[in-house]
Amino acid sequence: MPLRSRFRIVTLAVLLLLPTAARAQPVVAVLGIADEVIPIEKRLEGSREVAVRGYVFVTGTLKGRQIVVGRSGSGKVNAAIVTTLLITHFKPSTLFVSGTAGAVNQTLRPGDVVIGAEVAQHDVGMRAASGVKRRGTRNAVTGELDSLLVPAPEPLLAAARQAASGLRLPPVTTVDGERVPRIVEGVIVTGDVFVADVAVREELRRNLDASAVEMEGAAVVQTCRQFRVPCLVVRSITDRADGQALRSYDAYVAVASENAAALVAAIIGRL
Repeated sequence: MPLRSRFRIVTLAVLLLLPTAARAQPVVAVLGIADEVIPIEKRLEGSREVAVRGYVFVTGTLKGRQIVVGRSGSGKVNAAIVTTLLITHFKPSTLFVSGTAGAVNQTLRPGDVVIGAEVAQHDVGMRAASGVKRRGTRNAVTGELDSLLVPAPEPLLAAARQAASGLRLPPVTTVDGERVPRIVEGVIVTGDVFVADVAVREELRRNLDASAVEMEGAAVVQTCRQFRVPCLVVRSITDRADGQALRSYDAYVAVASENAAALVAAIIGRL
């Protein structure tokens, strides 16, 4: 038998003897503002930094899965850039957005977690004298117009529901006293502004039935849909999107980031 053929047979035999986890395992990606993905990075085993065109990604394992964490700046363009680099370089099978948001639904409190059953970009459309006439984003390749509200992939939503049912978050002390944060589903809306205005908040609630507002999630979803990577947005509440939003964000960003990460980690364990 030729040497090359013997080598191929030996190589195949070695691969077949390897545990399934040691073979080509799908990569799961997590993306968020740099400070807000720290709790995910701290959970990684064997972590190391990888630079891609100047952007830093952190790789490692979590619950036996290969993970890559992307650090984004704030805003939709920053998030889309990092998402594109992450997808093209690491080729993840699934991507999660983890981090914080302001509460549009005023029954939500700091530390509560919102699973993005639907997402929307609240600043896309036409601004007229009567207000903003919103529409979905247009696919630059096909020319098709997406719906304004983009639903989460059902398998990821199902995994999130299962993970949430078995997860109890630690109590959070707020101005309303100590309480155990809730995990709910809702509409998460995205725009290139930090919302700290009650009138804007109420308009988002009234016209989009929004639960939470942030600055990256729906842009990441749009990018992932373009490259056919399933994506789910998970956000934890820091503020009420009012005049005290910045102060409240600073007070609760750490606990909210931890709570979002806890749910994302639990979902990853169920994939």
